[in-house]
Amino acid sequence: MAYWLLKSEPDSFSWADQMARGAQGEPWTGVRNHQAKNFLKQMAIGDLAFFYHTGDEKQIVGVVEVIQTAYPDPTDPAWFAVDVMAREALNKPLSLATIKADPNLAELALVKSPRLSVQPVSDAHWHYLLSRG
Repeated sequence: MAYWLLKSEPDSFSWADQMARGAQGEPWTGVRNHQAKNFLKQMAIGDLAFFYHTGDEKQIVGVVEVIQTAYPDPTDPAWFAVDVMAREALNKPLSLATIKADPNLAELALVKSPRLSVQPVSDAHWHYLLSRG
């Protein structure tokens, strides 16, 4: 199993929207960065990802599970999408400021490449972040 972080603008698609989709999940569309596209193509069914609100919030709010591997993005078939479903909300959201202030997370992709919309998360970082949220 691999771990990831997926970013979404809450005004466009929020954690509440993801939760409302239930077991049917939701296509993760609109990724328009080649590195992020390649990460989507690496995802496997059962992989887990943090759901991150961008914009004014800048915080991890929940965990989703990959339920469909990469396929052509219906909004632009030159790109890829995966389907994810909500697993659980974090007990408390983890803000980007809190994450950046933690020296244990200095190598986290979110800290090093904050603009990338799809990012891998190491096993160690995954478990550490879950213990904090």
